[in-house]
Amino acid sequence: MGRSRGGFTSKIHCLADGRGRPVAFALTPGNVADISMALPLLQAVVPPKRLIADKGYDAQSLRDWLKSRKVIATIPSTATRTVPYKYSRSAYRRRNPIERLFGHLKNWRRVATRYDRLSCNYLAAVALVSCVVAWT
Repeated sequence: MGRSRGGFTSKIHCLADGRGRPVAFALTPGNVADISMALPLLQAVVPPKRLIADKGYDAQSLRDWLKSRKVIATIPSTATRTVPYKYSRSAYRRRNPIERLFGHLKNWRRVATRYDRLSCNYLAAVALVSCVVAWT
């Protein structure tokens, strides 16, 4: 778990299919950048045809890795980029299922408040809840 002004924090990174069903999870301290878990998650699964991600995953190294595997990157550019990349706004709207998945995960008290001290226990709770959410 990482430290922030509010105390200990952690981030859940999730790779989901087109219907919002989780495929891979990772857990990092809250003070770690999102982009640090992009490649480990993508290497854990078969490369998708398209990757839709938020601005936190905008890095040239990730874009190059995706391009070498013929994966279409739908990632908006950060404000610090001098020349922003073009992306399909209609395809980016399909990120909604993953945002809904995180919303459903946070409805479960154990996931939202993180009572677990060990990361492996918390990740197991997230995996269990995501199975229940995907099943219903």
